[in-house]
Amino acid sequence: MGKPFLPNTSHASTWIWYPGDFEIWLSNKMQVRRTEREAVFPPLWQYYSPYPLITFQTEVDIPEEDEVKIYSEGTFQLLVDDVQIYGVPESITIPSGKHKISFKVYNQEVLPAIYVDGKYVKSNETWIVTNEDKLWIDETGKAQQSGTPWVPVGSWNFNSPENKPSEFRLTTEPWNAKKTEKVGTGELVDFGKETFGYIKIHGLKGKGKLSLYYGESREEALDSAKCETLDYLHFDGNQPETYTHDKSKAFRYVQVQADATVEYDSISMLYEYLPLEYRGAFKSSDEVLNKIWDVSAYTMHLTTREFFIDGIKRDRWVWSGDAYQSYLMNYYLFFDSSSVERTLLALRGKDPVTAHVNIIMDYSFYWFVGIYDYYLYTGDTAFIKTFYPRMKSLMEFCLGRRNENGFLEPLDGDWVFIDWADGLPKKGEVSFEQMLLARSLEAMAVSAEIAGENEDQKQYQELADDLKEKLFDVFWDEEEDVMKHQRIDGEMQDIVTKYANMFGIFFNYFNEEQKESVKNKVLLNDDILQITTPYMRFYELEALCAMGEQKFVLDEIRDYWGGMLELGATSFWEKYDPKQSGGEHLEMYGRPYGKSLCHAWGASPIYLFGKYYLGVEPTAPGYSEYVVKPNLGGLKWIEGKVPTPNGSVDVYCSTDEIKVKASEGEGTLIIHSISKPEINLVDIKSLGSNKYEIKIKPNTQYSIQYKAL
Repeated sequence: MGKPFLPNTSHASTWIWYPGDFEIWLSNKMQVRRTEREAVFPPLWQYYSPYPLITFQTEVDIPEEDEVKIYSEGTFQLLVDDVQIYGVPESITIPSGKHKISFKVYNQEVLPAIYVDGKYVKSNETWIVTNEDKLWIDETGKAQQSGTPWVPVGSWNFNSPENKPSEFRLTTEPWNAKKTEKVGTGELVDFGKETFGYIKIHGLKGKGKLSLYYGESREEALDSAKCETLDYLHFDGNQPETYTHDKSKAFRYVQVQADATVEYDSISMLYEYLPLEYRGAFKSSDEVLNKIWDVSAYTMHLTTREFFIDGIKRDRWVWSGDAYQSYLMNYYLFFDSSSVERTLLALRGKDPVTAHVNIIMDYSFYWFVGIYDYYLYTGDTAFIKTFYPRMKSLMEFCLGRRNENGFLEPLDGDWVFIDWADGLPKKGEVSFEQMLLARSLEAMAVSAEIAGENEDQKQYQELADDLKEKLFDVFWDEEEDVMKHQRIDGEMQDIVTKYANMFGIFFNYFNEEQKESVKNKVLLNDDILQITTPYMRFYELEALCAMGEQKFVLDEIRDYWGGMLELGATSFWEKYDPKQSGGEHLEMYGRPYGKSLCHAWGASPIYLFGKYYLGVEPTAPGYSEYVVKPNLGGLKWIEGKVPTPNGSVDVYCSTDEIKVKASEGEGTLIIHSISKPEINLVDIKSLGSNKYEIKIKPNTQYSIQYKAL
């Protein structure tokens, strides 16, 4: 990478670091907070570390002398124009003219970072950074560098000297309990809905033990012997009267038991959250669906923390499969690009690659596809340009695990997940995994082109095309017109599942006849292995929506998510089976309260309502082009807002009127109407079969009269 002269006057100062290192460091800290009954439960996969020694560099051309203040997380060596500045200065005067400024920063405890602030010289995204691994000194004593890549620095929103990266904390606010009742010798505190944060004890006095038993359900909190999480607090009599516990937990209920020697007045909490704006919105003529959207949004917010995590009670880890769905839901709720970037970087870690992401084969591929979607929704190419080498090394690892047929099958150390489903076969060559690899190779081809790696682009596109051809040659059954699930030792197994079939629909790998066959013979076939997790219901319902089955999907959403609401859910669960009853709804993994009652993949109606009912999706990066295809699905009216990088697309649709207004981009409104729609001074193009098209310009209100089919 070259090092151009870059005037910094248009960029504010911020803390900077080696790209990806803050995310790795923060995820390490977060993921070891998982506990089960006070026992630490660390993740199953490899941990990475920030580089302890890195070099920051910038080149400037400034019109006058500049007094520059220096703040550092770690000790540093400063060079100006390749001349060392002795000592560890808190500020330095930079003369006018062109200069090269370098900081070599060491920090083994957290991560090396700097904040530099002058009138002209400011640390920001224009700086570059390298890790020291190819540095040598010649006979004159001059340092020489060979082969070490310079990359753009990492940064986020640490925009003041006091706001250090190592001191990052989520936001908290006080919440009072909704209800308190006596239970035995203690009490049960109810905060009214699923929440996350720190217990706060008021009027605390005495010496002894106070026990906290947490529960997402009343039953769990009252079961001292089997609840998933708890805390035993021991006080020596010198504690403050208002005491805030330092370990966060997920709960709705807390059972409190105190020794006779310990007294307190009341229990409250500090609710902890990532402050994000709800930029998306949805309402309809159906109040049940409105409630489902609201609870989905709250579920999504609870699981959007330092990173997108799956369950706030049990795992508190970053899983790529869960996160992929969170990215998509995020684009229709928060549109927070930083959360997507942080999560992608935390999941990827560093080289060398020794295992799949989260050790799960399919989760590596969700990572690749997540990057392509990020580019489509945001239009941001900087992320891909910076981290393309990490994309390539992970893909090389994946390709190296193919068999002699060019297909993936699990090798030692590979976990094939797909879904939690009883009786789901996962051995041998599974069509679902090959389809995800094909999509990932397509994502790599797009990313290689963005990164300027033209030969890579050709290679990945050829690999994708070849794999898709083999996928259909081997797994598509010409007689049944469906995709088979599995081949073992060269022998096709007579089993059909929904997984590859439904992904083939919204990946657009099937032609129209194949899609119709799959819809009727697989997706709507009760004899096919049924899906019971919200995780795969996400994709099942998306495939049906892509096939125009919005009315059917709304009935499914009312039954499935509405069923959880009828059972008192205040956030959506990891799994729901309407055939279960009572305590069965709380069980999972062989434990009475093992199920997560607040799980990211439970919030999928946010995505479905935004993309397939309001009908908004980008068709070119960053919403430079997009489509709006409203679909009532049998409702009387719907309205809502879909966020875009710099604004939103606002949609209202009833049986006789559609209103659209967008902040940016060139849109295409697709309307299905019995007769030609009516709108003043706007061209309407007929596409045949009662289908019409209207072009949408930014910052213009459109109101169209039509007759819904």
